[in-house]
Amino acid sequence: MRNMITNNQVLLGLSGGVDSTAAALLLKEKGYKVTGLFLDVMGNRGSDVNAAESVAGQLCIDFLYKDVSQQFNEDVIQYFCRAYVEGITPNPCVQCNPLVKFNVLTKTADELGIHWIATGHYARIFNNSNEDPYFIYKARSFEKDQSYMLYRLNQDVLSRLLLPLGELNSKEEVRELVKERGISNAETKDSQEICFIKNHNYTDYIINKGYENKPGDFLNMDGKVIGRHKGIIHYTIGQRKNLGQTFGKPKYVVQINPRDNTVTLGDYGDLFRTTVYATEPFFTAFPHVSGVLPNKYKERALQAKIRYAAPAAEARVYQEVEKTLQIQFREPQRAVTPGQSIVFYDGEKLIGGAIIQA
Repeated sequence: MRNMITNNQVLLGLSGGVDSTAAALLLKEKGYKVTGLFLDVMGNRGSDVNAAESVAGQLCIDFLYKDVSQQFNEDVIQYFCRAYVEGITPNPCVQCNPLVKFNVLTKTADELGIHWIATGHYARIFNNSNEDPYFIYKARSFEKDQSYMLYRLNQDVLSRLLLPLGELNSKEEVRELVKERGISNAETKDSQEICFIKNHNYTDYIINKGYENKPGDFLNMDGKVIGRHKGIIHYTIGQRKNLGQTFGKPKYVVQINPRDNTVTLGDYGDLFRTTVYATEPFFTAFPHVSGVLPNKYKERALQAKIRYAAPAAEARVYQEVEKTLQIQFREPQRAVTPGQSIVFYDGEKLIGGAIIQA
């Protein structure tokens, strides 16, 4: 976290969970006057709002509430549903962060005359001088690092963003900090992966939103029909369980084709590949060439992650067509999934990322 305070007010995204609570405590100890902002993505003023307001009271900080459900529905929920219908696997957090969460944080801070914004994400931000761009770095805790989710944030956000948890070494350290300060949510469980689907059943959620789901054919790698599937929204690349039928030996989803409503199944070895194509590149640390691979990284070995939970692997990035990247991995990667982000690092520094197409 930056040491120089030119304005000691900060607007913090306060969910009521232990991470944003710890962020508030650390900011207060640094001398900031913290205001907590709860973003209600469902617009129902549910129990989460009450929990966040209770935490704000225990922290002795001001509390604000904002209903962002309409924007969240348009930019995240509908995107999420359409993606599955189109045969791709979305990443709602990558979509939400620039379009909703940090967008609303910065606009609300501007309305209040507050310069700094903050969240409980595990990542770090640096810049070498006032003239240089701001860079995202991995968190000290590589296990909890969330830099992958932040790669589409622009310089206007990064230049005023504080991420105090990035300097901590573990989630246990975060919980202990909150417990020592006597805040009641120290042992609160981490939030689920998809915040707007409470029962984890995303297929029923999509159908209940009015999207069509039609059964179709399972194909083998030769294009031969080998069975029937329940509808492409039920499947993602690499999936083995819950196929709805057995085939005598383990089969994995290798391809999903919405044009003819088919799902191709193959063996485990069919999931691996070294070449990935991606579009919508965004190079976080290079604001003037956000869609163009910076010269210093052309054909240079970087580390790339094909999904949030995947380990970083050595790769070289090529850009022959505007807005399209070709990534060549040194070692084959398992279950490259269209719709997920591929994110690039130079050591601990996040360079940028793109959306996997094939």
